[in-house]
Amino acid sequence: MSKLHVSTIINGEPTEFLCDGRQTVLDVLREQLSLTGSKEGCGSGDCGACSILVDGRLVCSCLMLGAEAEGKSIETIEGMASGEELHPLQKKFVEMAALQCGICTPGVLVASKALLDRNPDPTETEVRYWLAGNLCRCTGYDKIVRAVMDVAAEMRETAR
Repeated sequence: MSKLHVSTIINGEPTEFLCDGRQTVLDVLREQLSLTGSKEGCGSGDCGACSILVDGRLVCSCLMLGAEAEGKSIETIEGMASGEELHPLQKKFVEMAALQCGICTPGVLVASKALLDRNPDPTETEVRYWLAGNLCRCTGYDKIVRAVMDVAAEMRETAR
């Protein structure tokens, strides 16, 4: 099978790669581009561990073909921090112990960022609804939800 040439933007950087027509974005990110933050939990879009943003939209990278990245802007967990400075969500997750084994954490963080980018003042119900596509076996979700709510409040306060 011939390889497809794909030009995209990943975490703000112009990126090119070759992929075959069956490779997912998750496979390309992890195996070719060494961006291993996104995890494969299920391979069927049910767990959210591989969540990325594509043109600002939350996507399970295990369900998107690499060829579909052509011309798109992709954000992964690796792009959340600004150099050594963690994103406020990353800081709060550490501070509040809103993570345990770490398999779901990158996807939950990306999904949380997507929510706050769209809605800087979510209710607890909205946070829980938005994160329903991210499965976590360890935390019970309460610390995750509290961390997202705290960051939302802090970001609104900073914006004033």
